[in-house]
Amino acid sequence: MRALGTADSPPAKGGAPIHTSVPCKMIVFDHPLLVFACSFLALWLATLAGATVLTRWHHLKPAIRSDFGTILVTTLTLNGLIIGFTFSMAIGRYEQRKNYEEAEANAIGTEYVRADLMTAPDDAAKVRALLQEYVHQRVLYYLADDDNEIRQNTSRTSALQRQLWTAVRNSAATQPTVISALTVAGMNDVLNSQGYTQASWWNRIPTSAWILMAAIAVISHVLVGYGTRNAKSEHLLLMVLPLVVSISFLLIADIDSPRSGIIRVIPQNLMSLSRSMEVR
Repeated sequence: MRALGTADSPPAKGGAPIHTSVPCKMIVFDHPLLVFACSFLALWLATLAGATVLTRWHHLKPAIRSDFGTILVTTLTLNGLIIGFTFSMAIGRYEQRKNYEEAEANAIGTEYVRADLMTAPDDAAKVRALLQEYVHQRVLYYLADDDNEIRQNTSRTSALQRQLWTAVRNSAATQPTVISALTVAGMNDVLNSQGYTQASWWNRIPTSAWILMAAIAVISHVLVGYGTRNAKSEHLLLMVLPLVVSISFLLIADIDSPRSGIIRVIPQNLMSLSRSMEVR
């Protein structure tokens, strides 16, 4: 069993009080369409720069074109590998958020059932009512888009956590039995699960990884433009690779951003739990 924290604050991971401050946001990466637009423009301009400016400054001689082709293929392969690894990182974080949503619903549902073990009927009814409201707030957390809604939800969730912890703590202090300890342990899991969920939402692809991936992409696109034989007749063809890579960046940013884009974690387990609580 984890430590139960202080008397005034509910436990979070490892029994520490929950901190609700939000880390510094990566504003650009929170908007996948903006990532797509910026990356496509930058990569297309890099390709045109390689096809025009670089070729005028240093013309690619036929004698070294074979060696240049090897360098180009290697650079593009490295670029593809980096994109693939970053995509895998985004998928892993997305799956982690889904798993913690399921774990949170299971913890709340288990504690809702354990509330029946509380000796005082009034305490049991109070805990069940608080858990119903708590589940509702957790569902709103997943669906919230506006910053004001998120702040209000965070404040309300913290208040409910304090009320829930106080309810089970007072009941356990009045009658310290094995059954009451089981109820307290279940509430500890409920509060811990919220901390794990919050941590998974803050666990994003590092900005440094984005910068390095973008730098490799720009260099590879400059080389692609530099290797063209006739830039004027290949303008449309030069847009293909920037478009494909930009779509890849869009997909990575969409999956990595919990609240933006199309691919999001839907709290199906929490919503199902909320409906089952209303039936009881």
